[in-house]
Amino acid sequence: MVYASRIINHSKKLRNVPNLMRRDHAVLVRCFSNGAQSSVCRSEDVTKTRFLGYAAAERERVSKFVARNPVPSSLSRNNYSGTTMRLGTPTGGVVFGKEFSCSQVQSRRGFASDAGLPPHQEIGMPSLSPTMTEGNIARWLKKEGDKVNPGEVLCEVETDKATVEMECMEEGYLAKIIKGDGSKEIKVGEIIAITVEEEEHIAKFKDYSPSASDSAAPAEKEPAAPPPKQEPVEQPVSSPEPKSKPASPPSEDRFFASPLARKMAEDHKVSLSSIKGTGPDGHIVKADIEDYLASHGKEVSAPTPKTKDGKLEALDYVDLPHSQIRKVTASRLLFSKQTIPHYYLTVDTCVDKLLDLRSQLNSLQEASGGKRISVNDLVIKAAALALRKVPQCNSSWTDDYIRQYNNVNINVAVQTENGLYVPVIRNADKKGLSSIAAEVKQLAQKAKENSLKPEDYEGGTFTVSNLGGPFGIRQFCAIINPPQSGILAVGSAEKRVIPGSGPEQFNFASFMSVTLSCDHRVIDGAIGAEWLKAFKGYIENPETMLL
Repeated sequence: MVYASRIINHSKKLRNVPNLMRRDHAVLVRCFSNGAQSSVCRSEDVTKTRFLGYAAAERERVSKFVARNPVPSSLSRNNYSGTTMRLGTPTGGVVFGKEFSCSQVQSRRGFASDAGLPPHQEIGMPSLSPTMTEGNIARWLKKEGDKVNPGEVLCEVETDKATVEMECMEEGYLAKIIKGDGSKEIKVGEIIAITVEEEEHIAKFKDYSPSASDSAAPAEKEPAAPPPKQEPVEQPVSSPEPKSKPASPPSEDRFFASPLARKMAEDHKVSLSSIKGTGPDGHIVKADIEDYLASHGKEVSAPTPKTKDGKLEALDYVDLPHSQIRKVTASRLLFSKQTIPHYYLTVDTCVDKLLDLRSQLNSLQEASGGKRISVNDLVIKAAALALRKVPQCNSSWTDDYIRQYNNVNINVAVQTENGLYVPVIRNADKKGLSSIAAEVKQLAQKAKENSLKPEDYEGGTFTVSNLGGPFGIRQFCAIINPPQSGILAVGSAEKRVIPGSGPEQFNFASFMSVTLSCDHRVIDGAIGAEWLKAFKGYIENPETMLL
């Protein structure tokens, strides 16, 4: 117990560190453990020096004491129930019981005791979007040896949504770049760079490789692979068995054979009537054809060649690598189609009045130098107002409740060379048509340039996908964008003949088909129909959108 009491005394000194920080109003926390994450909040340099110096000195004293006085076996974890102190336990990220998150950049603090390396920080691939699991390094804006300050951009990271700048959170020097320009498929948390506090420590990281220790462990497990050598034991021996049990011969007019046996007989121009089947119920199988060919090889003609030289023509193809956005879109849509009970409601809307109003508004916009208003801008406005009128469709499903949103944020599908993006128009129900038009054009351009920020596409509550205007698609059904519960698929407007007021009279009108995809867990059929009724009312009487 003497050993335990002396360790506890040292641990009590460390407990006074919060009191020291509390007096200095500091909010600086660092993690003094390899492999632990650190969230660093900056404070006064004086407080920082006092805290780090005090804590490091106490840690070193405790380490030396434990080294000189090993704990007896009687004080093992199973036998000792008193107060314990675990050196190296992560403590960063919590100050007086409250969490302070200053960055999503994952980092680990290293010490000189690790392979003789000076104090350093390992920078991990950050998670820059909710759905990001891996990313690519587009380019480094800092070089090895450069000084970095808080807020400066280290590199550009290509996420699953866009290319985002990663900022530095601490002052120091960039000692080593682990993942260079163009590095692909880097997992979140994987080390991409090393920073140090002192410039003279940069040279010691010239040959640094964090993956060396990680790869050593899996390498030791490789000798455990020999068990697959036992595979020959599993070789099937069932083919000769049916030969000892020939069944009754088939009928005279019909011969039963497996598809493979028939194909082989056709290729070698062999009559099935000359072969006795040994399969179940007298069926002719592959082995029967092979036996017949072996015994009558000279009499049977060779199989008909597929091409002039007897070889199949090789397929000509090109493998296109997946972009980050395409991989994430594929996984999310697969999840949506497999887990969300979709159903679809389609309605035709007369857009003659809508097109007339658009023409009038664009005349005013051109006179004032504003952006032209598209049919899709009017559709976004009508959808937003319909969601305000039928809020049940502006909701998401969870296992415990249905979350109904007060904000009406419309995602707009934009197709680019890299894949499908869905930037968001926030509070679309409260914005004017000119504001929506300008914002849609700006976000669409950023999507094509792959420069969208997380705030440009996160937080949507409903999605509009329009394939009618740009591509002339008359009608289609879109897949819901989780966690939303609805998406509107907009087709093209086309002229149709409609009955007139009198007999043998007819008129022409422009109609646009729209299809609402609904999550049946949230939106019942009647609710979806009510939303489409409200949407159709705004489209066919667009003046009401201005009220």
